[in-house]
Amino acid sequence: MSSVIPVPDALISRRFDIAVAKMLGVSRAKAAELVESKQVWVLGRSMHKSTPLLAGDLIEFDIAQERRRREPIAEDMSIAYEDDDVIVVDKPVGVAAHASVGWTGPTVLGSLIHRGVHITSYGAPGRQGIVSRLDVGTSGLMLVCKSELAYKEMRRQFSCHEVVKIYHALAQGNLRDDKATIEAPIGRAKVSDFRFTITPAGKPAVTHWDVLERFGKATLVSVNLETGRTHQIRVHFSSVGHPLAGDSMYGANPSFAAELGLDRQWLHAMRLEFRHPRTKIWTTVDSHYPADLQHALDVLIAQRIGAAPEARTKTA
Repeated sequence: MSSVIPVPDALISRRFDIAVAKMLGVSRAKAAELVESKQVWVLGRSMHKSTPLLAGDLIEFDIAQERRRREPIAEDMSIAYEDDDVIVVDKPVGVAAHASVGWTGPTVLGSLIHRGVHITSYGAPGRQGIVSRLDVGTSGLMLVCKSELAYKEMRRQFSCHEVVKIYHALAQGNLRDDKATIEAPIGRAKVSDFRFTITPAGKPAVTHWDVLERFGKATLVSVNLETGRTHQIRVHFSSVGHPLAGDSMYGANPSFAAELGLDRQWLHAMRLEFRHPRTKIWTTVDSHYPADLQHALDVLIAQRIGAAPEARTKTA
């Protein structure tokens, strides 16, 4: 499987290996390996890993060698909405948005293709049709584009923050206010390639939240993301002293997570609202809590009323 895309304006004059690293989301060493093994090249030019890219360069990626293994399929991934242009999946926890170096589990893109869903060829290699992502450990709604028209328009809508993205999150502790906004720039943490943090050198990030229910030990909130930085909700709530329940990476109490039966952060992409790329009709897609997150709430509710969790009927 190969793909050809023009060099992005922001990467003109950058070293070839650095550009490949940014485009594929891999390390510079891995990018250099791909260049040297001729899995990535520029059409019509002889390129070394340190050769600068020029305006008008066409970069071709052949990632077949990286994808020879058979990817496991997310059989339990349901479809929340689908038409000829877009498909919205209800992503389970443990499923990545797309393939990446080191990931051996199922992906949204791979699982859709396995089911025979046509996905546009637009987008970076291995990420075709994807205009926004969810973390592996976050469940909920994720939109993938099936047509070229949808890819261009939905990429624009996400980039311009026109899409309404509503998450539900369970923050540790009792939040002081009933609603608030957290505005703080987010960038990579120096201590780890996988963690992010509040830093003046980061990208602007804005998170709005409203309290849905208080449990004393924790607060259930509805979160509206104005921006879409990696780990944004997790980092922002941790920064104000209320990490998400179960989120050990950002300081959550492991004993509390065990009490709730959580082995991941309590975070779910609950609603997507967008203007349909073809019909221009305002479209709303809703989800529901998966079993593990609903169980955690049942434990808290049962503790509050003094009943055993098993005595409550699941609502999701």
